[in-house]
Amino acid sequence: MTGKAKPKKHTAKEIAAKVDAATTNRGGGKAGLADRSGVEKGGHAKYECPNCKTTAPDLKSMQIHHDARHPKIPFDESKLINLHATIGDSSKGRPGVRGSHKK
Repeated sequence: MTGKAKPKKHTAKEIAAKVDAATTNRGGGKAGLADRSGVEKGGHAKYECPNCKTTAPDLKSMQIHHDARHPKIPFDESKLINLHATIGDSSKGRPGVRGSHKK
């Protein structure tokens, strides 16, 4: 056990975790661009507004968007475009999730 004045050394587990975090793709940058843009699987957002084509991840967020941006138009859940149903290809793994890549 080290004293208060002595700097503590990092364990091999901590160093391995830092290396893994620095070198593994977590879906940011160019590697996750296709997922974020909605080219494959509809991206992160599930719903698309039929009025302005803005996307939202869930129904509640879409309702908040609709109330704020389109207050004069009544909210109709059936008119929303479900991007995951129209574009979806769930056979591909998500970027940045370990063990999700198909080999």
